[in-house]
Amino acid sequence: MREMREMRESARKLLGLLDRTEGGLSFLGTMALDPDLRHRPGGAPHESPAPTARREIAHLALALREELYSDEPEMESEKHLRQMILLMAAIAWAYRDRKDYYAAGNMTVYYKLEQLKKRSLRGPDFFVVLGVNPRTRKSWTVWQEGGRYPDVIVELLSDSTKSVDRGRKKVIYQNVFRTPEYFIFDPETLKLEGFILRAGVYIPIKPDASGRLPSKKLGLSLGVKGSDLRFFTPDGALVPTEAEAQKQRADSEAQRADAEKQRADTEKQRADRAEAERKLLEEKLRSLGIAPSS
Repeated sequence: MREMREMRESARKLLGLLDRTEGGLSFLGTMALDPDLRHRPGGAPHESPAPTARREIAHLALALREELYSDEPEMESEKHLRQMILLMAAIAWAYRDRKDYYAAGNMTVYYKLEQLKKRSLRGPDFFVVLGVNPRTRKSWTVWQEGGRYPDVIVELLSDSTKSVDRGRKKVIYQNVFRTPEYFIFDPETLKLEGFILRAGVYIPIKPDASGRLPSKKLGLSLGVKGSDLRFFTPDGALVPTEAEAQKQRADSEAQRADAEKQRADTEKQRADRAEAERKLLEEKLRSLGIAPSS
């Protein structure tokens, strides 16, 4: 796409300039740290761009070659943080046998070099990229990921972000990221909205029979349970977190143990009743002068 072509062209020009400059990347990195340095070892003058341009080139070149750290503020509230963690934990359980996806929350998605100078766009509250290596990352940097953008994005609305999430971010996710599915959830009102990309334009996702919003990309549905946004399987079952699954398993085992104990108690009571009836019958027979049969 056009953005990737422009990014690659910028990278080519920057790296070409580095190749033409003696000392290459290491020298420019040093210059970025020490703008007053003017000579290579040995005292010979170094022909290079002006200091300001030199620092910028070094910064951008390092960004092109090295993994960038995410640069996100804290979540708006504890409720937002808990919701983001819940989505992360649930998708991890749903995809526990898969090794072809990456999910993250409150992480910067670097998609253009301008972001390194202007922190103008904050990362999604939650996103999933499919068909990629699940390795640990410091950020999602598009030009280091083969041009891949998130396949699914969820934004958690707040008073300070809802206009951006419904406006500017939605436009960027539609026109630049071309993210196939975009969901917006308000933790306060519990309103959930979903959009699917059709012919380059977001259109609303229609709820299923249960009122949930299906995600074809994830193979799951999104819906509200209690006061939380949750994932659901195609048959309507809640996707648990690992902790919830372990608790469910422990509860099921406890229920099975209780049921087994109840069956054992019932069998013992039946045997005790049968023994009591046998003894009563023997006593009656003896009272009639009849010896009970052995």
